[in-house]
Amino acid sequence: MKLLKLLYLFVLTALFLFGCRTEEREYIEAPTDETIQPNSVIANLMKWTASNDGSIDNIIDYANCFTIQLPVSVTANGVQITINTIDDYNTIEAIFDELDDDTDTIVISYPITIILDDFTEVSITNYTELLGFANTCNGENESDDDIECIDFIYPISASVFNVNNELIDTLYFNDDSELYSFLDEIESSDIVSLNFPITVILYDDTQLIVNSQSELELTIQDFANSCDEDDDYDFNDDDCNNCTPSQLESVLTDCSNWIVDKLERFGNDYDDFYDGYVFNFFTDGSIVVEYGSNTHYGTWSTSGTGNNIVVEIDIPDLSYCNNNWNLHEIQQNAGETKVDFRVGDDDRLRYESTCN
Repeated sequence: MKLLKLLYLFVLTALFLFGCRTEEREYIEAPTDETIQPNSVIANLMKWTASNDGSIDNIIDYANCFTIQLPVSVTANGVQITINTIDDYNTIEAIFDELDDDTDTIVISYPITIILDDFTEVSITNYTELLGFANTCNGENESDDDIECIDFIYPISASVFNVNNELIDTLYFNDDSELYSFLDEIESSDIVSLNFPITVILYDDTQLIVNSQSELELTIQDFANSCDEDDDYDFNDDDCNNCTPSQLESVLTDCSNWIVDKLERFGNDYDDFYDGYVFNFFTDGSIVVEYGSNTHYGTWSTSGTGNNIVVEIDIPDLSYCNNNWNLHEIQQNAGETKVDFRVGDDDRLRYESTCN
């Protein structure tokens, strides 16, 4: 009788353990249709999204496929500065913008280290070596694999399974380089799936929560070409990324007694054409211009956003001011504010006020 009881207890225990093991395996089983394979669509899309953006420091190296490791010392138009963060690139641009008619030059202090798109680091000892690597990059605005309009928010994790679909490890990625290295080294025999949800951030700071691998694939494809990746060497074309019509309206109406600091029309220089004219902008869309005892009246309006804000100026008596201008930049410094309008490469109007 005692033997039967022991046998019965053994059978119950075995059934209990088998049942628990089955439930555990079902819970951690790898999704059969959402594992990552080398060179698959999702693997490549994620690699291109995580790759090193080489265009961010084009003002220094004129190369879209690598960046220079910071800090780095440079001499811009004769001024020696040290670049410690990406925000310091604006210091170089400010030096370049001080004069409109000079030739901008930059000299790098060697040795430096460059970081390729796959995060490989290469030591560079002189300009010839740097130029050799730069010549391997695609030129201005040429198509490349790098996806800059969408980024991952870290950390991201992935589950690793064995051939029995049992969870054996969890990997964590804290930045682009770690994720890129993982995707670059994954093998066809690996059974790996991403852990969702994953959050991505778009070029306009919009955040999206993605809940599956198929959804992530579609999201990257949808937004891969949704912005200007700035793969050019025009360092002024993004000065109004965050500009708004209301900001421009506040600047123009809160400051008074604007003068024409720069005027180019049809490729000709008219800087002194309106010398002595004083411009005032009002919230009702009117402009009043005074010159000696003479007064001229006109209108102005704004539309668009960011780098696509259009300002329509119409002063019948001052024809060279009239145009559908594109807002190029708003510069606000101590005791001086400048608003720069442009149309193409030939037309430019820049107002200046002593207002801060």
